[in-house]
Amino acid sequence: MKTLLFVTDLYYEAKGRNYYEEDLFLTSKLREAFNLVICHPEDIEAFEDIADLIVFRNAGPVSNFKDKYEAFRKRIVSKRLKTYNAFNGKADVNGKEYLIELTNAHFPIIPTIDTLDSLHKLPDVDMYIVKPKDGADSIGMEFVTKDDLNKKVDAKSKNTLIQPFINFEYEVSFYYIDKEFQYALYAPDKDKRWELKNYVATEEDLAFAKRFIEWNNIDWGIQRVDACRTKQGELLLVELEDLNPYLSLLELSEDTRQRFVEFMKKSLEKSLQD
Repeated sequence: MKTLLFVTDLYYEAKGRNYYEEDLFLTSKLREAFNLVICHPEDIEAFEDIADLIVFRNAGPVSNFKDKYEAFRKRIVSKRLKTYNAFNGKADVNGKEYLIELTNAHFPIIPTIDTLDSLHKLPDVDMYIVKPKDGADSIGMEFVTKDDLNKKVDAKSKNTLIQPFINFEYEVSFYYIDKEFQYALYAPDKDKRWELKNYVATEEDLAFAKRFIEWNNIDWGIQRVDACRTKQGELLLVELEDLNPYLSLLELSEDTRQRFVEFMKKSLEKSLQD
């Protein structure tokens, strides 16, 4: 059997979610088809040479171990390490800059800028959201009035994202493996965004999500399309997570969860053969 190095931080505390429970479940299933080594994201170098494939999962925000993460990214290239997902994606795996690119390309997303010179690209609202480009799990996110934007945005560094505050109906996520739709979940109560329920996606919903999956250039791997439903009924992209998307596997029905695991095993095999 091939050997997977499964990278996860079992001790990372995320609001409303137990990362370790999901990864303990997932590793218990993957070991049926692969030899498995589990390590912390800061310890990858010690184990990477014994693995046929490095599976980068619930590692928490990479900003927590930025130097080691950047060193790992360099070794992927220099040592031709195989990773899952591959690190050549165009979305969260390479930062939040893509939100600006998609805004400029007129994709259906929450409009995003990184300089006040581009403020005209956003709707004129009373409240804006600012957050660091390398953030995750809402770390560093603030609600700011228009008058206070100058105090929060560094015009030179361009390290902050600016978005209009949108009073949406609910958030919904679409989960894909190898560009194939798997399931969708949503938070009917937006004040309890981690209490997720099954969402029956329409053809229109899937056409929306597929547009972003096709825009990205990942052949093998897991992606999560996060969106919000506006008061007008429109879906807008919040983010396209292609680095280490949390899967909410334990919130799924047994059949859906098992189907996902089997599809993931096949995807891992494809990635090993690539």
